[in-house]
Amino acid sequence: MTALQSMAAAHGISLAVEQIDQFATYQTLLLEWNEGMNLTAIVDPDAIQVRHFLDSLTCVLATGDLSGKRLIDVGTGAGFPGLPLKILFPDLQLTLVDSVAKKTRFLEQVVAALGIDEVTIVAERAETVGRDADHREQYDWAVARAVAHLRILAEYLLPLVRVGGQILAQKGESAEQESAEASQALRTLGGGPMTVSSIKLTDDGPQHYLAVCSKITPTPQQYPRRVGIPQKRPL
Repeated sequence: MTALQSMAAAHGISLAVEQIDQFATYQTLLLEWNEGMNLTAIVDPDAIQVRHFLDSLTCVLATGDLSGKRLIDVGTGAGFPGLPLKILFPDLQLTLVDSVAKKTRFLEQVVAALGIDEVTIVAERAETVGRDADHREQYDWAVARAVAHLRILAEYLLPLVRVGGQILAQKGESAEQESAEASQALRTLGGGPMTVSSIKLTDDGPQHYLAVCSKITPTPQQYPRRVGIPQKRPL
């Protein structure tokens, strides 16, 4: 895990020994549970450190310090990017959302093994969470990685953040095009313009993109629409 420490440092991210130990525990559990269920197609330990852990940590290049903030990770799967951000910022108030109950049970095991608190795990669809008063417009940040096209993702994420809060989507090379295509949806849902920044996890790695949008007005009450509708009929 010293490789993770060095790679993170190259992006200005400092990891203490205790945090490296937590990532080692996380990786062990991920590989153990993955033998019985499909959590990740990436099973090489070195690749996990780059493509899951480091990739998640680089969200801070857009968010800045998340200490004391409220962040919700939608479609989190095996916990990315939310749990690595929680390891980096122990004071982060984190909510993890995934509709697959088996995955949320894995997340519960990881949270227990890491000994962290202020983590809420929700086994529910994003559209349902976005209409729940406990979550609607309650967060500083709503994030997602590899969940859906930005036109769809906007309807999942923007209802969850307060006015003045922000959404962040981790994207591949389609980020700029998706951002342009999502501009109307963002405006409809209370968002401002989207900015897209590029990063390289490693010197010889591919470009990754962080798409960020601030919320400037409350999301109209009719959004998000019923489960499945955003995907079938994107704004």
